[in-house]
Amino acid sequence: MTTPKIDNEPILIRDVQDGICLLTLNRPKFLNAMSTEMLTELQNAFYEIGDDVAIKVVILKGNGSIFCSGHDLKEMRSDPSFDTIHDLFLLCSRMMVTMNNLPQPIIGQAHGIATAAGCQLLVNCDLAFASEEARFATPGVTNGLFCSTPAVALTRNISHKHAMEMLLMGELFDSEDAVRFGLINKAIPFDQLESTVMKYAESIASRSSLTIAIGKKSFYPQLSMELEDAYAHASRIMAENMQERDAIEGIDAFLEKRQPVWQGRQKN
Repeated sequence: MTTPKIDNEPILIRDVQDGICLLTLNRPKFLNAMSTEMLTELQNAFYEIGDDVAIKVVILKGNGSIFCSGHDLKEMRSDPSFDTIHDLFLLCSRMMVTMNNLPQPIIGQAHGIATAAGCQLLVNCDLAFASEEARFATPGVTNGLFCSTPAVALTRNISHKHAMEMLLMGELFDSEDAVRFGLINKAIPFDQLESTVMKYAESIASRSSLTIAIGKKSFYPQLSMELEDAYAHASRIMAENMQERDAIEGIDAFLEKRQPVWQGRQKN
Protein backbone atom coordinates (compact mmCIF):
# COMPACT_ATOMS: atom_id res chain seq x y z
CA MET A 1 0.00 0.00 0.00
CA THR A 2 1.32 3.44 -0.98
CA THR A 3 0.22 6.51 0.93
CA PRO A 4 -2.12 8.40 -1.43
CA LYS A 5 -1.21 11.60 -3.20
CA ILE A 6 -3.03 14.80 -2.27
CA ASP A 7 -5.20 16.57 -4.85
CA ASN A 8 -3.50 14.61 -7.62
CA GLU A 9 -0.44 16.85 -7.37
CA PRO A 10 2.86 15.39 -8.64
CA ILE A 11 4.97 13.98 -5.85
CA LEU A 12 8.10 15.28 -7.57
CA ILE A 13 8.10 18.71 -9.18
CA ARG A 14 10.65 19.50 -11.86
CA ASP A 15 11.38 23.02 -13.10
CA VAL A 16 14.23 23.91 -15.48
CA GLN A 17 15.45 27.44 -16.15
CA ASP A 18 18.75 28.65 -17.58
CA GLY A 19 20.41 25.26 -17.25
CA ILE A 20 19.39 24.83 -13.59
CA CYS A 21 16.96 22.01 -12.74
CA LEU A 22 15.00 22.43 -9.52
CA LEU A 23 13.67 19.11 -8.17
CA THR A 24 11.19 19.42 -5.31
CA LEU A 25 9.96 16.55 -3.16
CA ASN A 26 6.23 17.21 -2.93
CA ARG A 27 4.61 15.09 -0.23
CA PRO A 28 4.49 17.77 2.48
CA LYS A 29 1.53 16.23 4.36
CA PHE A 30 3.57 13.03 4.66
CA LEU A 31 6.81 14.85 5.53
CA ASN A 32 8.14 14.12 2.03
CA ALA A 33 8.57 10.46 2.98
CA MET A 34 10.25 8.43 0.26
CA SER A 35 7.62 5.96 -0.83
CA THR A 36 8.28 3.43 -3.58
CA GLU A 37 6.57 5.83 -5.97
CA MET A 38 8.76 8.74 -4.86
CA LEU A 39 11.94 6.69 -5.27
CA THR A 40 10.83 5.58 -8.72
CA GLU A 41 10.05 9.17 -9.71
CA LEU A 42 13.47 10.32 -8.51
CA GLN A 43 15.22 7.47 -10.34
CA ASN A 44 13.42 8.25 -13.59
CA ALA A 45 14.02 11.98 -13.19
CA PHE A 46 17.76 11.46 -12.74
CA TYR A 47 17.91 9.21 -15.81
CA GLU A 48 16.21 11.90 -17.90
CA ILE A 49 18.28 14.73 -16.43
CA GLY A 50 21.51 12.86 -17.12
CA ASP A 51 20.60 12.64 -20.79
CA ASP A 52 19.64 16.32 -21.04
CA VAL A 53 22.74 18.27 -22.07
CA ALA A 54 20.89 21.56 -21.51
CA ILE A 55 20.79 20.91 -17.75
CA LYS A 56 24.04 21.86 -16.04
CA VAL A 57 23.22 21.56 -12.34
CA VAL A 58 20.43 20.20 -10.14
CA ILE A 59 19.00 21.64 -6.91
CA LEU A 60 17.15 19.12 -4.73
CA LYS A 61 14.78 20.47 -2.05
CA GLY A 62 11.60 19.59 -0.19
CA ASN A 63 8.20 21.25 -0.12
CA GLY A 64 6.55 22.01 3.22
CA SER A 65 8.06 22.22 6.69
CA ILE A 66 10.89 19.69 6.31
CA PHE A 67 13.32 18.38 3.72
CA CYS A 68 12.62 14.64 3.98
CA SER A 69 11.70 12.28 6.83
CA GLY A 70 13.12 9.16 5.20
CA HIS A 71 11.32 6.04 4.05
CA ASP A 72 7.53 5.76 4.24
CA LEU A 73 7.17 3.60 7.37
CA LYS A 74 3.43 3.05 6.87
CA GLU A 75 4.11 1.65 3.41
CA MET A 76 6.86 -0.57 4.84
CA ARG A 77 4.59 -1.96 7.55
CA SER A 78 1.84 -2.70 5.01
CA ASP A 79 4.03 -5.47 3.53
CA PRO A 80 7.07 -6.21 5.71
CA SER A 81 8.09 -9.38 3.86
CA PHE A 82 11.80 -9.81 3.20
CA ASP A 83 11.45 -9.63 -0.59
CA THR A 84 9.36 -6.46 -0.54
CA ILE A 85 11.61 -4.64 1.93
CA HIS A 86 14.75 -5.85 0.17
CA ASP A 87 13.43 -4.57 -3.17
CA LEU A 88 12.61 -1.22 -1.55
CA PHE A 89 16.12 -0.74 -0.20
CA LEU A 90 17.70 -1.90 -3.46
CA LEU A 91 15.56 0.66 -5.30
CA CYS A 92 16.70 3.40 -2.94
CA SER A 93 20.32 2.29 -3.22
CA ARG A 94 20.22 2.30 -7.02
CA MET A 95 18.82 5.81 -6.94
CA MET A 96 21.64 6.97 -4.64
CA VAL A 97 24.24 5.45 -6.99
CA THR A 98 22.53 7.14 -9.96
CA MET A 99 22.96 10.48 -8.17
CA ASN A 100 26.71 9.90 -7.91
CA ASN A 101 26.87 8.82 -11.56
CA LEU A 102 24.90 11.81 -12.82
CA PRO A 103 27.08 14.04 -15.02
CA GLN A 104 25.58 17.14 -13.43
CA PRO A 105 26.36 18.20 -9.85
CA ILE A 106 23.46 17.96 -7.39
CA ILE A 107 23.05 20.58 -4.67
CA GLY A 108 20.95 19.57 -1.67
CA GLN A 109 18.93 22.37 -0.04
CA ALA A 110 17.45 21.49 3.35
CA HIS A 111 15.32 24.13 5.06
CA GLY A 112 14.11 21.80 7.81
CA ILE A 113 14.56 18.32 9.23
CA ALA A 114 16.38 15.60 7.26
CA THR A 115 16.18 12.21 8.93
CA ALA A 116 17.06 8.59 8.12
CA ALA A 117 16.99 8.09 4.32
CA GLY A 118 16.21 11.81 4.06
CA CYS A 119 19.54 12.57 5.73
CA GLN A 120 21.11 10.01 3.40
CA LEU A 121 19.55 11.77 0.40
CA LEU A 122 20.95 15.14 1.48
CA VAL A 123 24.47 13.95 2.29
CA ASN A 124 24.56 11.98 -0.97
CA CYS A 125 24.32 15.23 -2.94
CA ASP A 126 27.57 16.65 -4.29
CA LEU A 127 27.05 19.83 -2.28
CA ALA A 128 24.63 20.33 0.62
CA PHE A 129 23.36 23.47 2.30
CA ALA A 130 20.87 23.86 5.10
CA SER A 131 19.15 26.55 7.10
CA GLU A 132 20.47 27.26 10.56
CA GLU A 133 17.21 25.84 11.93
CA ALA A 134 17.59 22.50 10.14
CA ARG A 135 18.12 19.31 12.12
CA PHE A 136 19.61 15.96 11.08
CA ALA A 137 19.32 12.41 12.38
CA THR A 138 19.63 8.73 11.57
CA PRO A 139 17.07 7.63 14.17
CA GLY A 140 16.51 4.01 13.14
CA VAL A 141 18.13 2.69 16.31
CA THR A 142 15.32 4.26 18.35
CA ASN A 143 12.65 2.17 16.61
CA GLY A 144 14.55 -1.07 16.11
CA LEU A 145 15.69 -0.63 12.50
CA PHE A 146 19.34 0.39 12.30
CA CYS A 147 20.04 2.93 9.53
CA SER A 148 22.41 0.64 7.63
CA THR A 149 21.80 2.05 4.16
CA PRO A 150 22.07 5.70 5.30
CA ALA A 151 25.35 4.63 6.92
CA VAL A 152 26.79 3.99 3.45
CA ALA A 153 26.40 7.66 2.50
CA LEU A 154 27.45 8.88 5.94
CA THR A 155 30.71 6.94 6.03
CA ARG A 156 31.66 8.20 2.58
CA ASN A 157 31.22 11.82 3.62
CA ILE A 158 32.00 12.15 7.33
CA SER A 159 34.38 10.51 9.78
CA HIS A 160 33.56 7.04 11.07
CA LYS A 161 33.35 8.33 14.64
CA HIS A 162 30.82 11.03 13.74
CA ALA A 163 28.86 8.56 11.63
CA MET A 164 28.66 6.07 14.49
CA GLU A 165 27.68 8.86 16.87
CA MET A 166 24.71 9.67 14.67
CA LEU A 167 23.82 6.02 14.07
CA LEU A 168 24.11 4.92 17.71
CA MET A 169 22.49 7.94 19.35
CA GLY A 170 19.62 8.32 16.88
CA GLU A 171 19.01 11.86 18.09
CA LEU A 172 18.65 15.15 16.23
CA PHE A 173 21.86 17.06 15.56
CA ASP A 174 21.80 20.77 14.83
CA SER A 175 23.21 22.58 11.81
CA GLU A 176 26.38 23.56 13.67
CA ASP A 177 27.09 19.88 14.28
CA ALA A 178 26.24 19.11 10.65
CA VAL A 179 28.87 21.56 9.41
CA ARG A 180 31.40 20.30 11.95
CA PHE A 181 30.75 16.68 10.95
CA GLY A 182 30.88 17.46 7.24
CA LEU A 183 27.25 16.52 6.55
CA ILE A 184 26.68 19.88 4.87
CA ASN A 185 28.86 22.60 3.37
CA LYS A 186 27.29 25.54 5.18
CA ALA A 187 24.46 26.46 7.53
CA ILE A 188 22.73 29.59 6.27
CA PRO A 189 20.06 31.90 7.72
CA PHE A 190 16.66 30.64 6.60
CA ASP A 191 15.81 33.75 4.57
CA GLN A 192 19.13 33.53 2.67
CA LEU A 193 19.16 29.79 1.96
CA GLU A 194 17.42 29.80 -1.41
CA SER A 195 19.39 32.75 -2.81
CA THR A 196 22.71 31.32 -1.57
CA VAL A 197 22.06 27.93 -3.17
CA MET A 198 21.02 29.65 -6.39
CA LYS A 199 24.30 31.59 -6.47
CA TYR A 200 26.23 28.33 -6.25
CA ALA A 201 24.04 26.81 -8.97
CA GLU A 202 24.50 29.80 -11.26
CA SER A 203 28.27 29.70 -10.78
CA ILE A 204 28.39 25.99 -11.65
CA ALA A 205 26.08 26.54 -14.63
CA SER A 206 28.48 29.18 -15.97
CA ARG A 207 31.32 26.63 -16.24
CA SER A 208 31.89 24.02 -18.92
CA SER A 209 29.36 21.25 -18.36
CA LEU A 210 31.70 18.90 -20.22
CA THR A 211 34.60 19.64 -17.88
CA ILE A 212 32.42 19.25 -14.79
CA ALA A 213 31.02 15.94 -16.05
CA ILE A 214 34.56 14.64 -16.59
CA GLY A 215 35.61 15.80 -13.12
CA LYS A 216 32.63 14.30 -11.35
CA LYS A 217 33.05 10.99 -13.16
CA SER A 218 36.64 10.85 -11.93
CA PHE A 219 36.05 12.08 -8.39
CA TYR A 220 33.98 9.31 -6.82
CA PRO A 221 35.84 6.23 -8.16
CA GLN A 222 39.23 7.48 -6.94
CA LEU A 223 37.95 7.76 -3.35
CA SER A 224 38.08 3.98 -2.95
CA MET A 225 41.42 3.49 -4.74
CA GLU A 226 44.87 3.01 -3.26
CA LEU A 227 46.95 6.19 -3.42
CA GLU A 228 49.09 5.19 -6.41
CA ASP A 229 46.07 3.87 -8.30
CA ALA A 230 44.17 7.09 -7.59
CA TYR A 231 46.97 9.22 -8.98
CA ALA A 232 47.29 6.98 -12.04
CA HIS A 233 43.55 7.20 -12.60
CA ALA A 234 43.51 10.99 -12.17
CA SER A 235 46.54 11.46 -14.40
CA ARG A 236 44.85 9.58 -17.24
CA ILE A 237 41.61 11.53 -16.75
CA MET A 238 43.47 14.85 -16.85
CA ALA A 239 45.36 13.84 -20.00
CA GLU A 240 42.07 12.86 -21.65
CA ASN A 241 40.43 16.06 -20.40
CA MET A 242 43.23 18.08 -22.00
CA GLN A 243 42.22 16.71 -25.41
CA GLU A 244 38.68 18.08 -25.09
CA ARG A 245 37.59 21.22 -26.91
CA ASP A 246 36.60 23.09 -23.73
CA ALA A 247 39.98 22.52 -22.07
CA ILE A 248 41.72 23.91 -25.16
CA GLU A 249 39.32 26.85 -25.26
CA GLY A 250 39.63 27.55 -21.53
CA ILE A 251 43.42 27.53 -21.48
CA ASP A 252 43.63 29.64 -24.63
CA ALA A 253 41.16 32.12 -23.16
CA PHE A 254 43.23 32.36 -19.98
CA LEU A 255 46.46 32.93 -21.92
CA GLU A 256 44.76 35.47 -24.19
CA LYS A 257 43.12 37.24 -21.22
CA ARG A 258 39.55 36.81 -22.48
CA GLN A 259 36.40 35.02 -21.38
CA PRO A 260 36.07 31.42 -22.63
CA VAL A 261 33.21 30.36 -24.85
CA TRP A 262 32.17 26.92 -23.71
CA GLN A 263 30.61 24.31 -25.94
CA GLY A 264 29.78 22.03 -23.02
CA ARG A 265 28.27 18.56 -23.25
CA GLN A 266 26.81 17.68 -26.62
CA LYS A 267 24.08 15.27 -27.63
CA ASN A 268 25.39 11.91 -28.73
